[in-house]
Amino acid sequence: MIIKTKADILSSEITDRAVFEARRTLIKAAVGASLLTALPGGAAMQPKKYAEVPVGPYSAQLPVNAFEDVSRYTNYYEFSTNKTDATVLAQALTIKPWSLMVDGEVERPGVYQLEDILKANPLEQRIYRFRCVEAWSMVVPWVGFPLASMLKQFKPTSKAGFVEFTTLYNPDIMVGQRSSVLDWPYVEGLRIDEAMHPLAFMATGMYDDELPKQNGAPLRLVVPWKYGFKSIKAIVRIRFREQMPKTAWNKNAPHEYGFYANVNPDVPHPRWSQRRERVLGGGIFTPKRDTEKFNGYGEAVAPLYAGMDLAKYF
Repeated sequence: MIIKTKADILSSEITDRAVFEARRTLIKAAVGASLLTALPGGAAMQPKKYAEVPVGPYSAQLPVNAFEDVSRYTNYYEFSTNKTDATVLAQALTIKPWSLMVDGEVERPGVYQLEDILKANPLEQRIYRFRCVEAWSMVVPWVGFPLASMLKQFKPTSKAGFVEFTTLYNPDIMVGQRSSVLDWPYVEGLRIDEAMHPLAFMATGMYDDELPKQNGAPLRLVVPWKYGFKSIKAIVRIRFREQMPKTAWNKNAPHEYGFYANVNPDVPHPRWSQRRERVLGGGIFTPKRDTEKFNGYGEAVAPLYAGMDLAKYF
């Protein structure tokens, strides 16, 4: 998969706008039809909130999964270790109003309201392949904004080598946090140059609408070249750090879940191979696809890891 910036794209490679609009209309119609059948009695749907959001320059041209594939099959351990329970359990979570604490090595620390963040960061759609460490994948049309555009507004200092993200801690509602499966709250992190990479994305919606609660609403990180557990959900805090943060899965099993967690078919998980992946929604007879290094985004992100032993720093 080749990711190109606007400056890299030749005029001969640009899809005619009429063709592009027709393609997006077809995708929306297919998604809408699948959603309609899921509603009691096939009830008419309300217009989608983000239907007019433009497609961003880094969006991949890939066929997307059905909405049901993405919204009903989630790893959200704050609610349950079962992949389908969060679809129901997460509905009890209150996501409005929502605030974000920003602190650490930054010139503009404070508590920011999500509505103000959204006003300051124009939304766009990006279709990305999502690859789970469990060797399954899907393609999702996210809606959100580049992570870097938000982080720059907080003005990190020269000491900020890493960015740490923290999920909401509310065991009364997020009942999975009552278990000891992880050290709560969930924490993830990126090196500062990874966080500032143009592919790193902060999602607030998907499928032209608001982000479902079971998919990490109202604010979720998406890092398409890394395994899915890096894409932390329901973010309430961003901390700029000088040192690498201790992250949830890396603390839980450091020999299985590295801090970098770049998709790499050449580095197996200790309990299974990463060379191939099951595509959600394809059925039991659909062949698995070959896993691509960096999930297919290698041309864009490989320079971040020049000189690193990617088998060691997995």
